[in-house]
Amino acid sequence: MDLNRVQIFSQVVEQGSFTGAAKALGITKATVSRKVADLEADAGVQLLFRTTRALKLTEAGSSYYHRINKILQDLQNAQDLLSASQQDIKGNLKVICPIELGQLFLGRIFARFLAAYPNITIDAELTNRKVDVIEEGVDFLFQITEQQDSRLQSYSLVTASRVLMASPNYLQKHGTPLVPQDLIHHTAIKLQSAHIDGGWRIFDGTHWLDLDPPAQLKVNNVTFAREAASEGLGITAVPVFIAQEAIANQQLVPILEDFPMMQTKVTLSFPQRVYLPRKYRVFVEFLYAALFDRWNEGVLEVPDFVTRKSHN
Repeated sequence: MDLNRVQIFSQVVEQGSFTGAAKALGITKATVSRKVADLEADAGVQLLFRTTRALKLTEAGSSYYHRINKILQDLQNAQDLLSASQQDIKGNLKVICPIELGQLFLGRIFARFLAAYPNITIDAELTNRKVDVIEEGVDFLFQITEQQDSRLQSYSLVTASRVLMASPNYLQKHGTPLVPQDLIHHTAIKLQSAHIDGGWRIFDGTHWLDLDPPAQLKVNNVTFAREAASEGLGITAVPVFIAQEAIANQQLVPILEDFPMMQTKVTLSFPQRVYLPRKYRVFVEFLYAALFDRWNEGVLEVPDFVTRKSHN
């Protein structure tokens, strides 16, 4: 068996194209196509349906792909045993995350991780734009969203609890909403980005209400919305961890706390792989250790290779 052909075939399946596999492996598209064709010729069976728009596994190809998963994973595990020390784990990670999550939480984790693994480097981009992980060659994508991409392996990390809030000055001038329907008479500061539509979904005790109060300000940055609300411009909805200090200092006051908002989750995504490179595994394990330390049982989904810690 030509293991190189098998690995190339698995990358074609995971990346969804010959071009994506070539980019991931650092070889030419022609080489990828030839190796897959050779694999099919030797096996005497077609593994992929090829069209001008997409690739699709044949029944034989699907069966073959799932069987080689364990083989390739076992090989990677054996390789990991040969590179067990932290000093031997090396490489670069391209990571993209929301601006506020990076500033308030991930920056410190990345610093500690890189101190523990001195031969790993990270290129981090803080942004609220829409990201195509496969096309941009991203290793890890953090998002605050419910959206999913079938090409990626995704895990919900923690709930990004949101509450409505306004400054004491605003509430003194305009009154405090007592029920969700009152919001339509107030000014909103709306968050809008690739993953947030700007509306507010609130449970009134019986039904979920989709409310869209008038907004004088629309912005794609949570910290910006928090600061504008602190100045008395209007009512906004931001994750609690972003507003904790402003609430503690009484710059902002939570409102309608008896009427929960539809919550989103902080998610971690990375390209589907037959096996995870060692640098991926140690990064994910390190991240989850930090999550357990801060949120403990509030951590939502845990990869099979990560041990959930319990804290007293």
